[in-house]
Amino acid sequence: MSFCKNCGNKIDEKAVICVKCGVPVQTKEVLLDSDNAAMRILLPVGRSGLAIAAGYVGLLSLLPFVGIVAILLGVLALRDIKSHPEKHGAGRAWFGIIMGGVFSLLYFILMIS
Repeated sequence: MSFCKNCGNKIDEKAVICVKCGVPVQTKEVLLDSDNAAMRILLPVGRSGLAIAAGYVGLLSLLPFVGIVAILLGVLALRDIKSHPEKHGAGRAWFGIIMGGVFSLLYFILMIS
């Protein structure tokens, strides 16, 4: 057991916040640790910025010609992740590539018919 630095309440070693006063009890380094899988799900810690952009642009691929940008960002993100093994985000990059490809193909089919 440890004690809250703010109110002195006893807190569990694994607690993130004090249940009495609500003050965070873990340091920023522990909360933002890139090896912590739970934090990587919630926060873009250790992710490639290009992968994050590819994921969001992939969502916007419903708009005409945005899919091409999603594909480009996804490919660049995969190259960035491959050259920097400490970075994560391949799933977001692939999402951008797939959504961009699907909607670009759909718009191409609609344009030629």
